[in-house]
Amino acid sequence: MKRIVLTGGGTAGHVMPNLALLPNLQDQNWEILYIGSVDGIERELIEEQQIPYYPVATGKFRRYFSGQNLTDPFRVIKGLVQSYRLLKTLRPQVVFSKGGFVAVPVTIGAWLNQIPVVLHESDLTPGLANRLALPFASAVCATFPETLKHLPKGKSVLTGNPIRPELLAGSAEKGLALCGFNAEKPVLLVMGGSLGSVTINQLIRAILPDLLLTFQVVHICGQGNIDQSLTGYKGYKQFAFIGPELPHILAAADLCVSRSGANFLFELLALKKPHLLIPLTKKASRGDQILNAQSFKQQNFSMVLYEEEINETKLKNQILTLYQNREDYIKAMNESRLSDAASEISRVIAKTAAPVS
Repeated sequence: MKRIVLTGGGTAGHVMPNLALLPNLQDQNWEILYIGSVDGIERELIEEQQIPYYPVATGKFRRYFSGQNLTDPFRVIKGLVQSYRLLKTLRPQVVFSKGGFVAVPVTIGAWLNQIPVVLHESDLTPGLANRLALPFASAVCATFPETLKHLPKGKSVLTGNPIRPELLAGSAEKGLALCGFNAEKPVLLVMGGSLGSVTINQLIRAILPDLLLTFQVVHICGQGNIDQSLTGYKGYKQFAFIGPELPHILAAADLCVSRSGANFLFELLALKKPHLLIPLTKKASRGDQILNAQSFKQQNFSMVLYEEEINETKLKNQILTLYQNREDYIKAMNESRLSDAASEISRVIAKTAAPVS
């Protein structure tokens, strides 16, 4: 039986596309294994799917000074040795990497074992981990057309971003019930990314009384960010993280405030949900979310509010404006030709994989 190793982690954005590929890979009779970090969010998400999970050590490549910069290179070397040995034993026909720092030692370990590697880049410009892994890849999949100019010619292909099929099958009725909401007021979904956003969390809670005059608010605020003083607040429901229930929450939502990671952007696009994007600043990231947001804004899919300019009044007014003009954004998204990329990525994987020996 042909075998594939998936890798990627650190945030949900580096794991969800792998989950989106699972139905296609299973339909094509792949035996699926996963290599991830020891305590990253990917471990819980993958083990929920009952997929064999192999943890390896990893370190972060920081763009700023930290004492951990002195120790993390040794973790990376340890992870590389672990990955090399694991892959030598597992002998998959191909490795598919979604990026994140755990993917670097896995990609190099695959190359050392002469196992083909397919990378996927969600953002407009390749992240640091994928840039480090590029020389060891046999093929690279890109989400945005603009990305191709940053990738090696001859092994890059435009595929788009895979969307989990279950996201399209949510029940608005179940979503309302999960939140204790009714159908009388529209639902505003607030998401600050899988790790949460202090800025978004604080601002939303500051304007909550005003928002609740018009909306019911479901707030996915990140692990450890539940505000106990607001528990039981009528019309407001907090979740640290949403797993299998997310399709129902999305179905119930009339509009969304979120970061602008590429994975979630394409999910919002597929679901035709009007949205206000608050990209991570360049101080907190390499600026990829700003580029993603600008691309979607140019296509009239999104409203954008930059964190450097944000305050309570601007956020409240932008949300209200988004709701008033929601039909314009829905129309633009309906006219988009972007589609689910899972089948195209699966084709690239099958073409790149080594034959079963």
